[in-house]
Amino acid sequence: MSREIVNIQVGQAGNQVGESFWRMLLAEHGLDDAGMYKGNDPQQIARAGVYFTQVDSSGPTKYVPRSVQVDLEAGVCNRLRSGPLGQLFRPDTYFTSDSGAGNNWAKGYYTEGAELIDGILDIVRRQSEATDALQGFQIIHSLGGGTGAGLGSLLLSKLREEYPDRMLSTFSILPAPNVSETVVEPYNSLLSIHQLVDNCDLTICIDNEALYDIAVRTLKIKSPGYKHLNELIAKVMCGVSTSLRFPGQLNGDLRKLGMNLVPFPRLHFLMPSFAPFYDPKARTFQRLSVPELTSSLFDKKNLLVASDPRFGRYLTAACIFRGKVSSHEAENSVMQLQRKNSNLFVEWIPDNVSVSLCSVPPVGQPQAAVALANSTCMQELFKRNLDQFALMFKRRAFLHWYTGEGMDVMEFTEAESNTQDLISEYQQYQEATVEEEEAEAENEQ
Repeated sequence: MSREIVNIQVGQAGNQVGESFWRMLLAEHGLDDAGMYKGNDPQQIARAGVYFTQVDSSGPTKYVPRSVQVDLEAGVCNRLRSGPLGQLFRPDTYFTSDSGAGNNWAKGYYTEGAELIDGILDIVRRQSEATDALQGFQIIHSLGGGTGAGLGSLLLSKLREEYPDRMLSTFSILPAPNVSETVVEPYNSLLSIHQLVDNCDLTICIDNEALYDIAVRTLKIKSPGYKHLNELIAKVMCGVSTSLRFPGQLNGDLRKLGMNLVPFPRLHFLMPSFAPFYDPKARTFQRLSVPELTSSLFDKKNLLVASDPRFGRYLTAACIFRGKVSSHEAENSVMQLQRKNSNLFVEWIPDNVSVSLCSVPPVGQPQAAVALANSTCMQELFKRNLDQFALMFKRRAFLHWYTGEGMDVMEFTEAESNTQDLISEYQQYQEATVEEEEAEAENEQ
């Protein structure tokens, strides 16, 4: 029996990243674009039930994604329907409207989104009722636009109400420091972070600038498009769920990740990294040892989010190794990395890096590794966002678009103070030492 995950992709970014993710999943499970099994290894489909429902109506078994595609304009979903994966998804799992959210968080959360949320929840309910042991939900969305941010946030709070004991993880694409797609990104993203802090178990943060850097510097793609960036995100997404889908020596699922990575409920924003990234032309010259894999996971160049771990400290981290990796080697290399960089790990959580091993590597690679890290340097991202938000909010720029949809200015102030609290929480734990903790305990006695 597999522990199932329901995938929900919201907005343009969500659906485009989702498309890359499903392509990679199909390849890993030996399925073709229509969901028919074409592989030759029984391991591939033994636990395909994590993301796929098996349909045995007539002829061979078809594997249908357990996914919901949501967007407030029909364009991207229509492209999915008419594209190569058109035969894959169930027709009744698409949910689109014609109005569009127009990069307006309030439209996604209050007006347009609120009208449609019941229909979306019906589809989600139908998908989750068909499961044996639902592990949780994963939502793919961006925080800079209207649908992904607004409707995504609304969906999160409704799912939290309806399924309080299930894991809720999101893959959230944050606004990048220098690459901006829309002018009102600071507003949309801060309002979303305000919701994510309270309604989510794991938020895996990604931003376009870090992805561009990897594509240009490491993969040597001269002018990368979103297709290239989405493939990088898909690699991490497949890595996170790998031990649910394939057998391994040391398992780790969504709940185990949450348990080991989130020391305090509000600090659940994770930095993903993947190794090895390399130029396809130089592939034949690569031979990665496990210690090299481990050290590149904690290297700034391999992070999918633009923040520098040297300016913070790791509270916790999880490494997921894929391929032929001996457990002794993996645990040793992680331990040595911690010993060499002990100043970067908080000393009041003794063994703060968890390891899981999966024996099936990604397609076309002998070994790979994914890491999710909970580091206090995440406050950089929120600070950057907050500064941009404050500049615009001080002059009340663009605010009429939001208040016109029925939002109150108080909500902006609340989101601002909630993010300030989050930043100071990160700072407090970054500076905390063992001596302080002992002194506090003595004072309490």
